Order: sequence, then structure tokens, then C-alpha cells
Amino acid sequence: MDGELRLEPYEARVLGVLVEKALTTPEQYPLTLNAAVSGANQKVNRDPLLALSDDEVSEALDGLIDKELGRKVFPGNSRVDKFCHTGTSTLKIEIAQLALLAELMMRGPQTPAELRTRAGRMVPIESPERLAELLAPLEQRCLVERIAPGRGFRAERVAQRLCPGLHPLDGPVEASGGAPDDPHAPSRATLADRLQTLEATVARLERQLRLLSDKLGEPLDG
Repeated sequence: MDGELRLEPYEARVLGVLVEKALTTPEQYPLTLNAAVSGANQKVNRDPLLALSDDEVSEALDGLIDKELGRKVFPGNSRVDKFCHTGTSTLKIEIAQLALLAELMMRGPQTPAELRTRAGRMVPIESPERLAELLAPLEQRCLVERIAPGRGFRAERVAQRLCPGLHPLDGPVEASGGAPDDPHAPSRATLADRLQTLEATVARLERQLRLLSDKLGEPLDG
């Protein structure tokens, strides 16, 4: 990996949160410490679920600042410190690639299809070919790695390497006997991810529509 940059587990979670919130709720970004704690401990789009304290998140933020992956900002009229990531400039990658890393840090190794769907909450990834195009430079720089089928999983997966060991690479041992699952059938988790992506897209379109309405001076019906 370039420069052998390594993150501690809580730093990886908090960096993922900063990237996610910058892309999904830009009106609430940069984040206060309280917002970063809430994002790190939220119950959706996270694996494993955590219960980090203010001190643990504050220490993680300090670690990111030391590693030039985050910085403290002082927006006008704000009485509290706020924090933002500097991942694209420090890692020298585009925002879509940073979103992929954030998703992998927050939820662990995923199949390419899962990764494309889940990261789609943050940035559009139009096709499997576009995903491969984004992943290739990350693989070359050892920021991500592909895990061949096996180790309890039937499909190839992608894992991040900014924080090696953050998530287990081995899955549960499959029960013997019975017909194998259809590897092409969408799982319940994947369907839930698609619903979350759709909801995020609708919310983003609603924000854009409200901004357009305000500029035109025309109230929205309903």
C-alpha cells in the first residue's frame, strides 16, 4: 500500500462515516462530534454494530487528523468544532473510489454486486463495468483486494486494506446436505440495500427539487 498507511478500527469506522455523511446529507456536513458518534453507532448500513463513546470517536478523529485523512473546521456562526475528511486529496483518488472504501470499512467484504448497490447510496455507479474501472487502481495500489470464492462464501468478494483485519474474511461453515442456494438470486439483505438506495435517491431528488422551487419562487404542490 502507498506509504503503508494503516488505520485503527475506530478510525476506519469514523472515516467511513465522514465520507458517507458528506455524500448523503451534505446539508449536515461537516460533522460535529455528536453527529460523528451517532453515525458511527447507527444501526443501519453498519457491520458490526458498535457503541462508541464520545472519547473513543474523538480519539479516532484525532488519529485521522494526524494521518491527514481528516481535519477540524470552524464554520461561520458555529459554536462547536466540526470535522470533515480529506480522503480524496490524501489518498489521491476520486470521490467514487473513496465511497467504495468507506462502504467496505463500514460493512466489511462484499461481492461486487453488493458493493455497487450499497455504495450507490453515496455515488451513482452506473454499471458493473464502471465498478471494475473504479476498483482497478485501488487494487493496483493495494487499497482493496479481491477474495476468491471459498472460505464460507460462494462468490468473489472485495475487501479494503486500509485497516487489515477490520472484518473477518471467513464466513460461517455451510450446513451439509440440501440443495444449494441459487447464487444469482438476490438475498433479503440485497433487496433491503436496494430499497435503502432507492430511498436515498428519492430524498436527494426531493432536496434538489426544493432548491429549484426556491430559485424559481414557485411553491411545490402538496
